[in-house]
Amino acid sequence: MSLAVAIQMDPMESIDIDADSTFVLALEAQARGHRLYHYLPRQLSFADGRLYARARRLEVRREQGRHHDYGPVEVLDLAQVDVILMRQDPPFDMAYITATHLLEHVRDRVLVVNDPVSVRNAPEKLFATRFPGLMPPTLITSDRAEIAAFRARYGEIILKPLYGNGGAGVFRLMPEDENLNALLEMFTLLYREPIMVQRYLPEVRHGDKRIILIDGAPAGAVLRVPPKGEARANLHVGGRAEKTSLTPREQAICAAIGPTLRAQGLLFVGIDVIGDYLTEINVTSPTGVQEINRFDGVTLEAPIWDAIERSRAAKARG
Repeated sequence: MSLAVAIQMDPMESIDIDADSTFVLALEAQARGHRLYHYLPRQLSFADGRLYARARRLEVRREQGRHHDYGPVEVLDLAQVDVILMRQDPPFDMAYITATHLLEHVRDRVLVVNDPVSVRNAPEKLFATRFPGLMPPTLITSDRAEIAAFRARYGEIILKPLYGNGGAGVFRLMPEDENLNALLEMFTLLYREPIMVQRYLPEVRHGDKRIILIDGAPAGAVLRVPPKGEARANLHVGGRAEKTSLTPREQAICAAIGPTLRAQGLLFVGIDVIGDYLTEINVTSPTGVQEINRFDGVTLEAPIWDAIERSRAAKARG
C-alpha cells in the first residue's frame, strides 16, 4: 500500500540525522513507497471546518549536509492524507495542546500517531501517576509546607517542572541544601503549574533507561548514563548511551502499562525507568530509536511502520 504521510515536526534543517528518530521513520516510510509531506506546527490552519497546512513534499537521504529535499509549497488538506505523524518536540505547552485540538478534527478519518486526544490527556509526568506502585515516592503540589514535609521524610529529593522536557529545570537537593526556598520562588516565577517532587534515586548513577514500546509492547531499550557531576542522564546534556536489556521488573512495568497505551492509540511511546521505578511516559515525540538500532543491530522503524500500516488498514475498514 502507498500512503500519503504528513509529518508535523520541527525544521528538517536542524535535525541530527544520526540521532533523530523522526528521520529514520521518514526513511523507512519512503523505502516503503509512501509519499511524504513536511510542515511546521505554525503552518497548521483551520477554517470553514477544514484543517490544512502549507506543506511541502519531502525526500530524505542519509547524507550529511544534504539529508533532505523539499518540493514547492502546497496547501495540503489534512483530511485527505492517510497518516499524520505528530512529531514536533515539546515543551508540552498551550501551543502543543492547541495542535492536538486541531488534529482532533481529522482523527476519525486519518491515523494520527500518536492519537491527539490521548496525547493531550497524557502529559509525560502526570500520565505515569495513573499506574500505582510503579513510580518512586512522588509529590505534585504548589504547597511549600507539603514540599518541606516530603523533603523531611525522604531527605535527598528531585524538583521538576511538571511540563518540562529534556531535563530542563530539574534540580537535585541534598538534605542540607539551603536553596529549597529560593528554588521554589524561581519555580513560582517561571511556572503557574504545581511542581513535581520525587525521592532521589541513586540508581540514576548507573543510568536512566529509555524503553521503546510499539503498540503497547516493548521493542528495545537504551541506557543513558549521566556524566560525572550531573544528576541528569539526557543525551543532549552529556549523557552517555550504552547497550542494555530489560530486567524482569522493567518487563513487568511494560506489561502493566501496555494495555492502556494500546487502548488509547498511543502507538509509539518511550518510557523512562530508573532502578525499579517508572519516571515518565513519553507520548509526544519519543526518541532513542537510532541508539537502540546501533546497539542491538535492529531497525525499530520497521516494526513501528508495520504497526502504523496495520492501524491505518483497520481504520480504513471502519
